Amino acid sequence: MHTWHWQTWEELPYLTCSLLEPWNHGFFTQQFWPRYPVELTCVLEPEASVYRLKQVHGNAVLTAKEITLKLTEGGDDVEGDGDSTLVLGDGLISDGAKQAVWVAAADCTPVLIADVKTGQVGAVHAGWRGTSLKIVPQAIAKMQKLGSKLEDLLIAMGPAIAGEVYQVSEQVAAEVGSTIVPYNYDEKVMVESMLALPNSPVLEDPNSGRVRLDVRRVNALQMEKLGISGEQIAIAPYCTYQTPEYFFSYRREKQKKVQWSGIVSR
Repeated sequence: MHTWHWQTWEELPYLTCSLLEPWNHGFFTQQFWPRYPVELTCVLEPEASVYRLKQVHGNAVLTAKEITLKLTEGGDDVEGDGDSTLVLGDGLISDGAKQAVWVAAADCTPVLIADVKTGQVGAVHAGWRGTSLKIVPQAIAKMQKLGSKLEDLLIAMGPAIAGEVYQVSEQVAAEVGSTIVPYNYDEKVMVESMLALPNSPVLEDPNSGRVRLDVRRVNALQMEKLGISGEQIAIAPYCTYQTPEYFFSYRREKQKKVQWSGIVSR
């Protein structure tokens, strides 16, 4: 089993996963708010260059080079965000050494990916929308184009809202479920197909037309469909909604506060 460890930096807590031990990485807590990746990278690897995106709940995945190029050229998918200009997207992949890639989340799933052979890494923001658009498989496909092999990838999914407390409409569950069960126009049939899966990502809800959805489990099933084994995947045993002492939860607080997750290429 993969283990998760609490680390501290200047007495502030963050999480690491044994699966990603060879890489400097961290799933940071709300205690680091309001620091941005440019400061947080110093905790992991002060020498690393820093990459982040303006997240839009889509499935665009960009390499470090592509981000740099878009920032230079400008365009429709580049926007000012406070004091920085950012490219729109929800997944980043390194294409050189000592590149820190970062995503922010506050109930959505932060996914960190590492390649044991190339040393390259990825960071993905996978909420239900990104998951329904298969953002993690997109990121993996992009890493494969850059020379990664499926059997060399290790994936850690950080703290996110847990299935037992994440109530969604049957429509949302069906939209996400269409990535792992055969597509059917009938939402109820889709949900029933998901409920029938072993270790189902869907739980019943007392309210009519609603279910509980485990987004991290759906992402794990998407990866298993690609041929990635369960041993290559780790899921943090923490729920952002149920752990208010460590994590912001949009569903709990309705505030736009986030925790960052990042990893540095080797």
